[in-house]
Amino acid sequence: MFRKLKGDGKVILVLMLLMVAPVVLHGQVGIPKITIGIEEAKKPEDFVLAIRIVLLLTILSLAPSILIMMTSFTRLIVVFHFIRTSLATQTAPPNQILIGLALFITFFIMKPVLNEINASAIQPYINGEITQKEAIDNAIKPLKKFMLKQTRPKDLELFLDLRGEGRPATPDELALSTVVPAFIISELKTAFQIGFLLYLPMLLIDMVIASTLLSLGMMMLPPIMISMPFKIMLFVLVDGWHLIVESMVKGFIQ
Repeated sequence: MFRKLKGDGKVILVLMLLMVAPVVLHGQVGIPKITIGIEEAKKPEDFVLAIRIVLLLTILSLAPSILIMMTSFTRLIVVFHFIRTSLATQTAPPNQILIGLALFITFFIMKPVLNEINASAIQPYINGEITQKEAIDNAIKPLKKFMLKQTRPKDLELFLDLRGEGRPATPDELALSTVVPAFIISELKTAFQIGFLLYLPMLLIDMVIASTLLSLGMMMLPPIMISMPFKIMLFVLVDGWHLIVESMVKGFIQ
């Protein structure tokens, strides 16, 4: 009997709460109404502000790609893919590992440039010492200096000729739209040169394995499957990752 009353008491308590809840909720502050729409600009300043917001959102969405193309990431990731292809390991290491390694090495290489940007552009702008335009100009200078150091004069002259511009008196007068594509094709050429050198020893191993299998009459056995362990063994014995990363980092720093 006690258990039954105890259960009835729980039911009564729940019913009382349900009766009181609407009164309590009625006294709470209502949820604000949020509307999103397009209205006619009443002043030219409103239209300019809207255009600025659209441009800012577009730049923010493209910022990772833009910054990656203006750093050492391009050369690093292309060389890492050449390593994987020359070893014929297909998906080992996976793309996530190669991209992550390239990003961390990029941060290591670009740290002096980032420190200079922080000291000359970001901190003065935060402290109100310079304007927004001056901050952007100060941030571009270290990046432009880094890219020009790795850009071949021939590639830079190509884009200057295509734009019909004369030779500037100083590197600071070069437009960023001219420096960036010249830097990218220079990086691609350097990466392909490194990839060619990586392929040579692996190609020799493939030729030796193929000729050996042919002489033994084992023509149906894929030479790539037999040569892959020897390629990996050679790459590990010479400490390939250490040598390649060291040479590429020194190529940017020195």
